[in-house]
Amino acid sequence: MADGGGAEGRRVCGMPEKAQLHVAMLALQFGYAGFHVVSRLALNMGISKLVFPVYRNIIALCLLVPFAYFLEKKDRPHLTLSFVVQFFLLALCGITANQGFYLLGLDNTSPTFASAIQNSVPAITFAMAAALRIEKVRLDRRDGVAKVVGTLACVAGASVITLYKGPTIFGPSGGGGGKAVAAGELVVAGGEMKNWTLGCLYLIGHCLSWSGWLVLQAPVLKKYPARLSVTSYTCFFGVIQFLIIAAFMERDADAWRFHSGSELFTILYAGFIASGVAFAVQIWCIDRGGPVFVAVYQPVQTLVVAIMASLTLGEKFYLGGVIGAVLIIAGLYLVLWGKSEERARLVRDAAAAAMASGERDAAAAGGIARSAKASSVTQPLLLPSSTTDNV
Repeated sequence: MADGGGAEGRRVCGMPEKAQLHVAMLALQFGYAGFHVVSRLALNMGISKLVFPVYRNIIALCLLVPFAYFLEKKDRPHLTLSFVVQFFLLALCGITANQGFYLLGLDNTSPTFASAIQNSVPAITFAMAAALRIEKVRLDRRDGVAKVVGTLACVAGASVITLYKGPTIFGPSGGGGGKAVAAGELVVAGGEMKNWTLGCLYLIGHCLSWSGWLVLQAPVLKKYPARLSVTSYTCFFGVIQFLIIAAFMERDADAWRFHSGSELFTILYAGFIASGVAFAVQIWCIDRGGPVFVAVYQPVQTLVVAIMASLTLGEKFYLGGVIGAVLIIAGLYLVLWGKSEERARLVRDAAAAAMASGERDAAAAGGIARSAKASSVTQPLLLPSSTTDNV
């Protein structure tokens, strides 16, 4: 997190930077929570699951391109065929599969459970990085055990949400003693048949795609260190991919028209707030507070979504979903604690190594001074051969 001295030095309207970070993160969670609810409203109004992401990403692209062009002129390497292929694959994973699975999952479940399952993304990302040997798993240390246990808790929570729905424990109409529902039972919603289990599987695919995008993005950013430009190219190829899919699967020209101001609002919100403003705020918070600080606020989004969805959509909460959400959030914090402990240990090890190196350099310098004094007549400019290997 931002250090205390720097936080006090940068004030906006008399507010220290530490407080600004917390306010920004709360606003960010409300913005993303609104996106979950707005997306469900869009689906309820009949907006196509292919048209919605096309318009959303076009708006996001229009917002990102000017900033990427002017702010990263000096940092942006030349575009090669290799980079084009990598950006295309990032778009396939992080835009097309990610957003496509999310909308399919949301259409069959609810905003609250979509947000709850998203809390497993850090754990899935860790598991993928460990499987690809990008990150080492040390079970002989507390941080390693915490990350593994947290990952297993997230998997268990996602499994509970998918396989067990359970009785209704809360709903806007009252009744907490709802009848138990079978895991794969089809539920009538908005005149269409919905499959809860299939929706949860789609959401798991969404989380896997998101995590895969995070893992694949890291090596690309090392070769192409211009984050806004990478995001812009990824967004551009995502639009192209969705348009190609829509050309085969969404041939109704009427699906591309706005039929009401509400439909237009949902798309503008998704493009400007969820993909534009929220992205900028998140980058600032990560830069000033660190990735762990940002991830810790993720469960707040789930709570806000639950309240919003209950008030605006009349959403009910089921026992299986609540148990699964608790397991996933517990797993998230275990993984984040493990990552925080690992970073702290690395800092301590680096400080200890620097101190030991400084002591060795001081001892070597003392030895050199004594040797130079003793041999100043015969060798005034040469270091003793025994010390040159240590410098």
